[in-house]
Amino acid sequence: MNRILECVPNFSEGRDLKKIECIVDAFRAKENVKLLDYSNDKDHNRMVVTVIGEPEAVKNAVIEAVGIAIREIDLTRHQGEHPRMGAADVIPFIPLEGLSLGEVDTIAKEVGKTLAGKYQLPVYLYEKSASAEYRRNLASVRKGEFEGLMDKMQLSEWKPDFGPDHRHPTAGAAIVGARMPLIAFNIHLNTTRLDIANNIARKVRCIGGGLRYCKAMGVDLKEKGLVQVSMNLTDYTQTSIYQAVEMVRFEAKRYGVTVAGCELIGLLPLQAVTDTVAYYLGLDGFSGKQVLEMQYPHDYL
Repeated sequence: MNRILECVPNFSEGRDLKKIECIVDAFRAKENVKLLDYSNDKDHNRMVVTVIGEPEAVKNAVIEAVGIAIREIDLTRHQGEHPRMGAADVIPFIPLEGLSLGEVDTIAKEVGKTLAGKYQLPVYLYEKSASAEYRRNLASVRKGEFEGLMDKMQLSEWKPDFGPDHRHPTAGAAIVGARMPLIAFNIHLNTTRLDIANNIARKVRCIGGGLRYCKAMGVDLKEKGLVQVSMNLTDYTQTSIYQAVEMVRFEAKRYGVTVAGCELIGLLPLQAVTDTVAYYLGLDGFSGKQVLEMQYPHDYL
């Protein structure tokens, strides 16, 4: 049986193309590693990479990429709309085939321990790898961001799981863990008012009484002249894309604002697409088996 591991590391660089390519090179031309996607955003000042492959090969590529990020990114000079604690900010590992979540948890902890020892980088574990229940939520771990990390690390409850008890001077800390697939999905609004996006995000996200498997925040996209509701759908089988879109659209009406478009960051499962298509077109019983390209081998053409 194939053992396929996915990793979706988030790096705190979305503007300098030379640095971006330098980091991504760690995943190129590596045996048993396939670079599926990488995308950067100047307003967020962030890059998201998606790679899959044999577990040991993916682990090694990720460790190399983090070392490059530490060398290339200086968070004392970094500004962007997206929250961040580290140069290699969040490193989630996801089971795709032939791996249990428990096995991926072991892999994530091995990587965290290696990053701490090799780069003297503080590492926090989150999601399924969290060492305490209050550390499961990414937002809780990252609260205070890079600027508040030194004070946060003085608290006994926020000592890192691996590495030194002090912030890396330019790279902060990394957050590593095992989790199931999530969808990073943003909805653009026809307004420049960030307060409106923040108000909508509070209504939509789970912690505000909204959708159970939705995390959301408002983001100012100065380059586009818009604001967005930036979301993570942590279980797309329970909170779908179309539910998130329709709830944002519904909440936006009270402010006289419309949806200007949507944005997908990275990749998503086919089921999430077919569920959304079935909803908006009213297709009964529609599934991925009715997608033509799914009926022949991917290397056929």
